[in-house]
Amino acid sequence: MGYVLVTANRNYSSWSLRPWLLMRGLGIPFEDRVEPFASDDNWAAFRAFSPTGQVPVLLDGEHTVWDSLGIALYLAERHPGVWPRDEGARAWAYSAVCEMHGGFAALRNERTMNVGVRVDPAPGSPALERDVARIAELWAEGLERFGGPGLAGPDFSVVDAFYAPVAYRVRTYDLHVGEPGRRWVEHVLAHPAMLDWEAQALTESWREESHETELAATGRIVADHRSR
Repeated sequence: MGYVLVTANRNYSSWSLRPWLLMRGLGIPFEDRVEPFASDDNWAAFRAFSPTGQVPVLLDGEHTVWDSLGIALYLAERHPGVWPRDEGARAWAYSAVCEMHGGFAALRNERTMNVGVRVDPAPGSPALERDVARIAELWAEGLERFGGPGLAGPDFSVVDAFYAPVAYRVRTYDLHVGEPGRRWVEHVLAHPAMLDWEAQALTESWREESHETELAATGRIVADHRSR
């Protein structure tokens, strides 16, 4: 039957990007099913396929796997390359992925992901400044310790997939993540799967009011490359 990965709008859905990019980056075949955000509360509609009323969700026969980290762990039991092969890099990646999954609330709230726009940002909170500084520190550590070009070594892995939505944020808001971080952002944005995701984001016609309101609150939009 094969995997079915259910995701939402390419412009907005950072959580969807993680497993989608992971599977594409590792060459894991799947049916790509998009369920766009229709309003600021999609819970009832998404409950038809997701226990939490949220995306992403991986459907594998009789198994339903929800949450981006849950999906990554499920895939790691079935496919090589999800986690780095090197033991030290793998230990670091465990922590880095969990930190991304559970942290950086100010970054999520104050610098929402929107692939197709560029923003002159309003001043951020001290919590946002700490989040960006921590990400710069974390990326520099991984690149220095494991040699790049991925965050945990030469090969693309789950840690790159989990931080890929931040790469879009760095570009959108011109976040200062240091020179090593900038190099990684350029590297991951050039990944063929990321280019495909971006192309889909720029051509999709869906707009959702609450996401657009969140975007407007982040600062002044100076460029919008999305289709009208």
